[in-house]
Amino acid sequence: MDKQKMRSEIGKKKSALSQQEIATASEQLAAQLFSHPLYKSAKAIYGYMSYNQEVLTLPILKQAQKDGKRVAVPKIIDNQMVFLWLDDLSAVEKGYYNIPEPIANAPVAEDFTALVLMPGLAFDPCGHRCGYGGGFYDRYLASHPTHPTVALCYDFQLFDFLDVDAHDIPVDCVIAAPPLF
Repeated sequence: MDKQKMRSEIGKKKSALSQQEIATASEQLAAQLFSHPLYKSAKAIYGYMSYNQEVLTLPILKQAQKDGKRVAVPKIIDNQMVFLWLDDLSAVEKGYYNIPEPIANAPVAEDFTALVLMPGLAFDPCGHRCGYGGGFYDRYLASHPTHPTVALCYDFQLFDFLDVDAHDIPVDCVIAAPPLF
């Protein structure tokens, strides 16, 4: 299946999710993440602010702070993605493509061992990922290769195999929610 068709099909499935289904899947995924060795060993989490029926990340980021981890989220500045420390998780506004980002442009996060939570449209068990088409995470990880990475997704976002491009960087671990329907 080509990426455009995949984006369309998964977009329809995500749009069909109820708020309760999103919340239930998100809670199940958070529990799996919190018990994962990559999370447990991380001193910092580079997360993202969920958008458009994605797995809910705000409760995960809040729990990470309670667990004593420093939290950063991405912001697009001059067409480059940078992670900014975000102690106040409400200090965000709509940014690039209306995705929530920090209001401030600093401080830049510089923990090269931070666990990066990866958004995406589709994944496979080998960690291959189809993003939303901007290439921001692939470019960031290409220039910051020491970060461990975890993707959280709904069951319908997990495929047996994905065709990937040479520039696509796989994630270290994919955690999929049990089927919702």
